[in-house]
Amino acid sequence: MLVLALDTATPAVTAGVVELTPDAPPRLLAQRVTVNAKAHGELLTPHLQEALTEAGKTLRDLDAIVCGSGPGPFTGLRVGLVTAAALGQALNRPVYPVPTPDAIALDANTGHPLLVATDARRKEVYWAAYDAAGRRTDGPHVDKPADVLDKLPAVTAAAGEGARIYADVLGLPVVDVRYPSPTSLVAAAAGELLAGARPAALTPLYLRRPDAVEPVGRKRVTR
Repeated sequence: MLVLALDTATPAVTAGVVELTPDAPPRLLAQRVTVNAKAHGELLTPHLQEALTEAGKTLRDLDAIVCGSGPGPFTGLRVGLVTAAALGQALNRPVYPVPTPDAIALDANTGHPLLVATDARRKEVYWAAYDAAGRRTDGPHVDKPADVLDKLPAVTAAAGEGARIYADVLGLPVVDVRYPSPTSLVAAAAGELLAGARPAALTPLYLRRPDAVEPVGRKRVTR
């Protein structure tokens, strides 16, 4: 299978073309990754086009699309999900959502219980816990780093940009994996992809209410 992997749930604008077969780990053919929290909308489409060109493939060659579903900030996360949904509809290809921390946990591959924490801004982290096999056991949640310690199952290490930023608070050894890779995004959905399973709903994991609210009532106008 030829799979396009996208993620915009973190500051990394990620696009990659990955080959998936039943008897081997996902194989990366090409990728484009730029860490820029303000450029998801500008960079994602050029990145996926460049990755396809480097791999010698076109959009029509794709068998499926995998997209990180967060948690992440509203604007950045929407870019990846909307792009994946639009491509899936235009190409008549299935689109599989993958929680972004699940992919980071697979990249970390510590073989021990793990905390994945990404930067949620506002001095908070999005976090999830994983067992030694990389299976999620808790989360994802959003909390202040100090509060994570009160809720966290026993883990021996941490990964993700949030874990790096707040390493002094979390007090855990940090694995040098900050963002998800295209291969880990595909690996997280490999069972569904190879089985041809119907994808889950492409629902973003925001975890927070939006900052913008609909105005209530009319403002009084004075002359």
